[in-house]
Amino acid sequence: MSSTTSRRDFLSAGLALPVLGAGSSMGFWGPDTPAPEAASPIKLSYRTLGKTGLKVTTVGFGCMITSDPSVVQRAADLGITYFDTARGYQRGNNERMVGAALGSKRKQVVLSTKTEARDKAGQLAELDTSLRELNTDYVDIWYLHGKNSPADIHDDMIEALQLAKQQGKARFVGISTHSGQQQLLPWMAQKGVFDVVLTAFNFSMDPAMEQAIDAAAKAGMGVVAMKVMAGGSRNQKLAQNGAMLAALKWVVNHPNVATTVPSMTDMDQLEQNLKAMGSPLSDDDHKLLAAHLELIQPLYCRMCGKCEGACAQGLPVADVLRFLTYADGYGQFALGREKFLELPSTQAAARCTDCTECTVKCPFGVQVSSRMARAQELFA
Repeated sequence: MSSTTSRRDFLSAGLALPVLGAGSSMGFWGPDTPAPEAASPIKLSYRTLGKTGLKVTTVGFGCMITSDPSVVQRAADLGITYFDTARGYQRGNNERMVGAALGSKRKQVVLSTKTEARDKAGQLAELDTSLRELNTDYVDIWYLHGKNSPADIHDDMIEALQLAKQQGKARFVGISTHSGQQQLLPWMAQKGVFDVVLTAFNFSMDPAMEQAIDAAAKAGMGVVAMKVMAGGSRNQKLAQNGAMLAALKWVVNHPNVATTVPSMTDMDQLEQNLKAMGSPLSDDDHKLLAAHLELIQPLYCRMCGKCEGACAQGLPVADVLRFLTYADGYGQFALGREKFLELPSTQAAARCTDCTECTVKCPFGVQVSSRMARAQELFA
């Protein structure tokens, strides 16, 4: 994947976001740290999204938990070109909000959405609904959502993607994945029918994940990174001053990641995230990330997939820990509980306190038993 960014290519150098608050709701600043008094110029950097040829800003907009349309509008006005939503976000309301917020700028941006339907007919029906809610004739990228292994993807699902392209309802297609990427990405590259992958990727992950991304990019797939802040944090003890921005910069500075989709719920987050474009990763950033990783190590699941099938009660450990991150890291309790209650009834009713010893041993030191028990207590 080639980067089209250079110092001469920076656009909108004179644009600046107003500072609207004293601190981000995601903890970019500590409680005693004042917000910047003056806005700084915004520099936009771009890369090409694999074989799609689409030019996207290296910081995109993950709309999943955004409810304020003015933040989406402001991002589009400032030149952000990638916006990501899904049919299931906010029970369908997110697509409607994003479509209305983009308005006349729709064709100036790259817009992606996703389906969680389990068969061809359901997926195509969801796509039609998505187009109607987004107020558009097509989406630039349509993903099969939350697939973590080749076994999750059936031939009729691929047929749905191909039909959507043939009908002009989706320009390009792909898969979004939270875990198991080291197995899924090579399979996607070998199949040759996927244009883009939306994958979890951040500074906490095994170096082998970087190799998987590089291989996917070499095969021509566009790579979009999510979960870029390793869970974020609304807990000031965990959100070290500057750590979240450093985490985003770490991903943006990876040359084979075309764009990123950090969550942005307010203007402060938007301003902070935009600073990651065109900024080199400094020694101070590395120090911040090392300290932050030490703090989150017992708490944050790196989604490596190595715990799959290890739970004696058959629980999807990585999924449950991800639901807990929605509540603890993003402040989205309702989303975490909604996802937890979508588990099969036997899994939702299981309790880790019933086991005398946890059979899951995280290679990265996550305290699986206590974190799972917290999720069960919080959501069940």
